[in-house]
Amino acid sequence: MAQEILRIKLALPYRLGSVNCYLIRTDTGYVLVDTGSSNKRKELEEALTRTGCEPGNLNLIIITHGDFDHTGNAAYIRKKFRTKIAMHSDDSPMVEHGNMFLNRKKGNIFLKLITNNLFGFRKSQRFKPDLEVTDGFDLNEYGLNAKVIHIPGHSKGSIAIITVDGELICGDLLVNSDKIDDPKINTIIDDLEAADRSVIKLQNLEADMVFPGHGKPFKMSSLLENRPS
Repeated sequence: MAQEILRIKLALPYRLGSVNCYLIRTDTGYVLVDTGSSNKRKELEEALTRTGCEPGNLNLIIITHGDFDHTGNAAYIRKKFRTKIAMHSDDSPMVEHGNMFLNRKKGNIFLKLITNNLFGFRKSQRFKPDLEVTDGFDLNEYGLNAKVIHIPGHSKGSIAIITVDGELICGDLLVNSDKIDDPKINTIIDDLEAADRSVIKLQNLEADMVFPGHGKPFKMSSLLENRPS
């Protein structure tokens, strides 16, 4: 089964950097991992169209976690491309209610208010996932020779996708720079102990190339080199 991961880099609002979506081309169509924020909906659609992804051949949308910059176009793309959305049940309340902090630990109340006011989901962006995926979920039914890995830490329901070829899409547990290779654990972590366990879990998968939610793809070996023993 031939599979190709295509990176779609989209700018975030308020000049807050960029976020990655990943379109995976398979023998039977496409799978989209994450959908960016709603401010770049047109750019996402254009990128999908350029690759040949269109209504009828987008087999599935997979959401790595419930933050606005990964889910902002999910409901729209699901409707237009006549497909389904999959995500972990622990993060589903975030997208159903439009609140990124709904299942996270208590933190800075002022920060929560500011963030929700700036990035809260409009009603049109909220959705209920069609498919709840758990650790080890096999994606072959959707044309993708890969499985889901539950990696809590950034959020309770964060997931990664590991392909049979050792390519790993890791959401926001790990981040990298777009200019130089500097892979590391995200500084925005809800549960540091869980995040550490999740990183060890990913390292034990013997993944080769890692595709983060923010920054350019990197070799797993470069993370191992930079990670304290």
